[in-house]
Order: sequence, then C-alpha cells, then structure tokens
Amino acid sequence: MSHRNARLNFRGRQLLVQRVRGEGWAVAHAAKAQGVSRQCAHRWIRRFDEHGEAALFDRSSRPRHCPRQTMPETEERVLACRHVQRRGQDWIGPELGVPPRTVSRILRRNAVPYLRECDPLTGEVIRASKTTAVRYERAVPGELVHMDVKKIGKIPDGGGWRAHGRGEGSRSRGIGYDYVHSLIDDHSRLGYSEILPDEKGATCAGFLTRAADYFATHGISWIQEVMTDNHLSYKKSVAVREVIDALGAKHLFIKPHCPWQNGKVERFNRTLQIEWAYRQVFLSNIERSRALAPWLEVYNTQRRHTALGGHPPITRL
Repeated sequence: MSHRNARLNFRGRQLLVQRVRGEGWAVAHAAKAQGVSRQCAHRWIRRFDEHGEAALFDRSSRPRHCPRQTMPETEERVLACRHVQRRGQDWIGPELGVPPRTVSRILRRNAVPYLRECDPLTGEVIRASKTTAVRYERAVPGELVHMDVKKIGKIPDGGGWRAHGRGEGSRSRGIGYDYVHSLIDDHSRLGYSEILPDEKGATCAGFLTRAADYFATHGISWIQEVMTDNHLSYKKSVAVREVIDALGAKHLFIKPHCPWQNGKVERFNRTLQIEWAYRQVFLSNIERSRALAPWLEVYNTQRRHTALGGHPPITRL
C-alpha cells in the first residue's frame, strides 16, 4: 500500500508508463498531467524499462542491513521473559538491562500481542481494549483518593474452574463472591485493599477508616477529597458520610455511567485481577485471600509503576 501522501498508486504508475511508452507523451508532459515531478516520472519509467510491470508495485522500505539491531540472544531473552512473566516493556526493560523502547520494538517485531488483549492467567489472546491519552495527576499526596469495590467469585476448596476447567462438574457455582474494597492515592498511587463480605454502607465506612489509618502510617496525614462512583453504599450511607466528615474531606461523585472518571482505582482493580487474583491457580479462597497483603506490599514498595517513571508508589512519599 502506498503511503498516505503518495501522488501515485499502482494504477497511476501504469497510466504514466502507458502515456510515455504507449502513447508517446513527453515525460515532462505526463508528469505535469499527473501532478508529480519529472524526476519522479523518470524514476518509474526507468524501473518499468528495467524490470517490467512488476516494478511498479510498492517496495519495502526496510533497510537491507541493520548493524545496530538488537542481538538475537537479547531478543530471545526479552521474548522468554515476556512469555514467563507476562509483563510490559517498562518492567522487562529494567529487569534485563534493556531500554524499554527497545523491548517494545522487539515485541512488535515479533507480533507479540499487547497485555491488555491477553488473559492474565494463561496469556492467551482474548480481547482488545481501548486506552485513553488524557491523563491528570494531583499535586500532592492526599489531595484526592479514589475508592471502589471489585467483586470476584470465591474459590471452592480444591480449586475452581481455573484449576479443573469449565466442565459440567464445575465447583465454583453458587458459593458467592468476595468484595475487594480499594483506596488509591491520586498523586503517589499508594494503594490499600481489603477483602470484605459485602459492599454495604457500614462496611464501606469501616474500610475507609482503616484505609485512612494505613495512609497516615505512610505519611498521608490528611485526605482532602474522596472520589467514588454513585453506588448507594457511597451516595446514601450516613456512615460513609460521617467518616468522610471526620477526615475533614470532601466527597466527590463521578458522572453517572462514566467510570473512567474514577480511572485510577479502576485501573488498580484490573492490576489486582491480573497480578493477584488471576495470576496463578489458587486451590482455596483462603489461599488467595492470604496472598493479597504480600502482593500489596510489593505493589507499594517494589513494583515499578509506569505513571511514576518506573518507580514504586512509596518513592513519592
């Protein structure tokens, strides 16, 4: 396919050759008629004379020799790391000592699918999703925190369908859900989560109190604004309102049906699923629940965060 600014496509080049070689037009006149320079017209005529009509097709612009291309050994290490860890270039690059941009080129050159298109457990391509180019960030920690609940199915003892498949004897039916309550700071991306039995107002209020204490131990002593969606447990709960008032904060609600306005905690929820809940096969609900706190510690103190320049949230506190 010709590039978007090309004056001549394959049919235009055929017409140029026909006018010059078939009808006897002067090259300058044929070039003017088709809106190209004489040099361009001469080039296509010369290619036709040397190689025939096949030469009128587009040629690859790839260079014949790439002396600075990444070594095959390094490329194999990157691909192997991506296959095993299922991480992006901002994690793989520092891990292997390769620039993240180089990692990205290697992945694209080998047609490796984006992480957003893959199942977090198996790595198989399952979907594609859109991303937004509009970003914002509050100036100081505690100026705004995002709060949300993610509902995930409980795991029966012995493992659910992820361990045994989705056959008729699936063990994960009818055993209920875990409600993962999360709070994340807009500036530092410090996160805190708890697994609770429901998402009622009193439960949300108790979680917010404990989350604020957790933030205080990490240097965020004052929360100025709390952003949530319009769920009744947030909007109508007296207990939640009392906790927010006690914190000296303002309660912000997103516009209905616009979850991207609470996007930082929504993205945190996705990270929770990919790197904790569905990262491996758990054989019981207790096993998965016990793995949450260690993962949060890694997330806040070790895991590289793209929006923070490859540093963990704790570095901003």
